[in-house]
Amino acid sequence: MPDNNLHLAEPPTRNGVDLLVVGAGQRGTTYARHAVRAGAGRIVAVAEPDPDRRERFAREFRVPADRVFGSWMDLCERGRLADAAIVATQDRDHELPAMLLAEQGYHLLLEKPMAPEEASAGRIVAAVARAGILFAVCHVMRYTAYTDVVKGLLDARRLGRVVSIQHLEPVGWWHHAHSFVRGAWRNTAGSSPMLLAKSCHDIDWLLYLAGQPARRVSSFGGLSHFKPAEKPAGAGDRCLDCAVEPDCPYSAKRLYLTCLAENPQGWPLSVLTPVATEQSVLAALRTGPYGRCVYSGDNDVVDHQVVLLELADGATVSFTMTAFTPFEQRKTRIFGTHGYLDGDGTRIRLVDFRTGTEELIEVAGSTGGGHGGGDRALVESFLAAVATGNPGLIRSDAATSLAGHRVVWAAERARLTGTVVSCIP
Repeated sequence: MPDNNLHLAEPPTRNGVDLLVVGAGQRGTTYARHAVRAGAGRIVAVAEPDPDRRERFAREFRVPADRVFGSWMDLCERGRLADAAIVATQDRDHELPAMLLAEQGYHLLLEKPMAPEEASAGRIVAAVARAGILFAVCHVMRYTAYTDVVKGLLDARRLGRVVSIQHLEPVGWWHHAHSFVRGAWRNTAGSSPMLLAKSCHDIDWLLYLAGQPARRVSSFGGLSHFKPAEKPAGAGDRCLDCAVEPDCPYSAKRLYLTCLAENPQGWPLSVLTPVATEQSVLAALRTGPYGRCVYSGDNDVVDHQVVLLELADGATVSFTMTAFTPFEQRKTRIFGTHGYLDGDGTRIRLVDFRTGTEELIEVAGSTGGGHGGGDRALVESFLAAVATGNPGLIRSDAATSLAGHRVVWAAERARLTGTVVSCIP
C-alpha cells in the first residue's frame, strides 16, 4: 500500500533542490517524502485547497506560513519560489498549473495522467518545450529494479525477437471499490477514463519494454458489475444501513474497519479522515462517498477492459485490467523466438528454448516502497536531473509520455466505437 504514515520531515539539507508541491494529497505527499528522505530535495512551498491536508503537509515539512497557499493561482502570483515543482492535483486540474509553472521556469514532475484530453496534454507539452525546462510524468513503473532486469534481458536478446506480450493489471476488488466506484476516479467527466487514470503507465511501460511504437489498437470492456442492475435484493444505499452488508464483498464497513486495525494512519483511511478512529471512520461512512453502496453511486468508469496492440514490427500486446482480482503485483508474460519470460514484479522465470534450461531470478529491491520502489527511484532521478541539468536521467520526456497517452486515447476510441484505430499520426 502507499506510504502515507505521518512523520516530521528532517530539517532541509544545505544542498538539494528546492521544491514546491501543488496538490498535497496522497501522491503529492508521497513524492515530497521521498525527496526529503533522499536528502536531495527540500519542500519550500505548498498549494492545497483542502485546509486539513494543507495544514498537515505544512506541519510535516515545516513549510513557513508565508509559503502556504490555498490555491496554485495564489502561489504563482508570488513568482518563482523554488527550482522545481511537483504537480499532483486531480487529473482535470493538471493543465493550467503545469503550464503556468513551466512559463515561470520551474522544472516539473507531473503526476500521471498528463491530462484527461489529448488537446490539454498537447498544450502542456508545448509549454514545456517553449520554457526549455526539465519535465517528467510520473511513469513510476519505468524506474523499478524489476523493470531494469526485464528490460536488460530483452535488450540483450535473451528471448530473441519478441513476438507477443501478455500483461495483467490486477486492480483488486476492494481497491477498485475504494478508488473507482466510491472515490475520486469513479466518474469520467470528473476525472479521466479508467484506462487513462489507472493504466496509462502500464501502456507506457509496455511500449518502453518493446522499444517501438504501436501501429494499431483495439479494445473491449465496460462497466459490468458496479451498477444498479446488479444491486442485491434488500440492499440499502449505504453500507451502515444495509441488510446484506455482512455478506457483501464490497462492504465499506468491513474494508475500512479492517484497515483501522491494520494501518490506522495510512492509505486508504487517510482519504476518509485526517485522524482515523472508529468514530471518525464510521462518521465518514455515514455521510461521505466512501460509505455508499457500490451499486448506487454515480460511477461510470469501466470495471474491466482488454487492450490489444499491434506494434510497428508486427509484434502483439494484450493488456487486461480488471477489478475482479486480489490487490497484488502486475503479471507479465513475454514470448520470444528464443525464449519465454514470466514475471510478477519481484520474480522472473526465464526459459531458454535453445538449451531447454530454466532460470529463476529474484529481483533485489523490488518490494521496497510504493510501486516496487518506483516512486522513490522516480523522485531521486528527477531531482538528480534538476541538480545536474542532465535530462538523460529522466526515462521519458514530454513527447514520449504524450505518445503513450495517445495510445490510451486511441484504445478508448476503439472501445467506444467498436473499431480498430490507427496509432500512426
